[in-house]
Amino acid sequence: MNQLQQANGPGESAEDEGKKAQEEQMRRDLLATVLDSAARERLARIALVSAERSRQVESILLRMAQTGQLRGRVSEQQLIELLDQMEDAQSKGSGTKGAIVYQRRKAVLDDDDFDV
Repeated sequence: MNQLQQANGPGESAEDEGKKAQEEQMRRDLLATVLDSAARERLARIALVSAERSRQVESILLRMAQTGQLRGRVSEQQLIELLDQMEDAQSKGSGTKGAIVYQRRKAVLDDDDFDV
């Protein structure tokens, strides 16, 4: 028994891995039926940059499909709108909308410090 656990890795059996792979394949199949090709490509690009954000979008889309909120396939434009809504919701929670703030360090001998 101990040898089997060492061969398959700590805490995961081959059965668990097979089940996870099957669930992931089912998830991809459902997304393929919900999204059109352009939206699928955009979601794949998002996954390259941020796997967590892509996973959140996938979960939202699957939930919407299961509850009947989606009428037909989701286009790329609809996906962009969903991403904007997600960003707005996150910015309300954190207070900032992903703004970049530049803070310039002051050097010891700044030109502004001299009074001539």
